[in-house]
Amino acid sequence: MSASRTRFYLDKRNGKIMGVCAGIADYFGWDVTLVRIGFALGAILGSGSTILAYLVIGWVANSKPAMLYDESPERMEFWRDVRVQPKRTLRDVNAQFRDADRRLRDLEFHLTSESRQLADEIEKLR
Repeated sequence: MSASRTRFYLDKRNGKIMGVCAGIADYFGWDVTLVRIGFALGAILGSGSTILAYLVIGWVANSKPAMLYDESPERMEFWRDVRVQPKRTLRDVNAQFRDADRRLRDLEFHLTSESRQLADEIEKLR
């Protein structure tokens, strides 16, 4: 079974203790340092509830599969956008397909047109 790119995973390769902060940063596309600072402040100000949440997440969540570490940065960015803003990502992909379709229609129009100038240029190239 293939690993889901839209699930939350512990990022033990980039993590310090259990990979919870690195996993959260990877999932949401945030800077891991800011997540670690947030957890540290939460541990100090939250009277230990953040530490308990950290331990529970570290115990319950699965580790990130090795195959997901080997992806290109563009692919990782795409799947991060899918996780964080799926509707916007779908809209962007649809816009890219519409643009490609429009350019293909324009190309087909020029190649199949009855334009005398275009036909003359093609004849010159032969």
